[in-house]
Amino acid sequence: MKIGKTTITEEDQYGEDHIGGSAQTPLREDAFLLSNQEKIDIIEEKVGEILQTLGMDLTDDSLKGTPKRVAKMFVQETFSGLHPDNKPKASTFDNKYKYGEILVEKNITLYSTCEHHLLPIVGKAHVAYISNGTVVGLSKMNRIVQYYAQRPQVQERLTLQVVEELQKVLNTKDVACVIDAKHLCVNARGISDISSSTVTAEFGGQFKDLEKKREFLDYIKLDTEF
Repeated sequence: MKIGKTTITEEDQYGEDHIGGSAQTPLREDAFLLSNQEKIDIIEEKVGEILQTLGMDLTDDSLKGTPKRVAKMFVQETFSGLHPDNKPKASTFDNKYKYGEILVEKNITLYSTCEHHLLPIVGKAHVAYISNGTVVGLSKMNRIVQYYAQRPQVQERLTLQVVEELQKVLNTKDVACVIDAKHLCVNARGISDISSSTVTAEFGGQFKDLEKKREFLDYIKLDTEF
């Protein structure tokens, strides 16, 4: 599209809008043909080019290792949740206690990356389920959140992915997740509103019932600071 002498791209038309997409992370079919080391080598080169384009002196002692550090961080940490080999093994066990009420793992620390500006998302996830005969180790709930968070993300998608994964693991629809997070693409740039946060929720199975939903949300409000 042209306005006067200015060409408006599709990206420009989106502007600062929060654009949604599929509930699945958009990955190419050849996403895992390269080894991690090959990806690190390529990203290191590209990060170096970006810094040089910005006018940085990569011969400076403080900067000379930055491209490699960033590349390793992207592949091994920040975006490690993209690779299926890093998916946590969530073994289940029989619910021998016959516990039939809501189990909540709350205040799970969450670090992710906004896929629109590649800036951090920092917050808390609260996850709950009602056993259908099996239970999962508590730490596995944290690990599932971490796995799906460690990739370029949209908070709505992350919330759905956590719920859908636990539904598969536990063979039940009775799973819920609430995420409250700050997006640095809002807090540190653009509108620069440092006080706002984003809340998303997904309620499956019994949690769609108003009473169960309220019970879960009341658990989240409990003061459990030690």
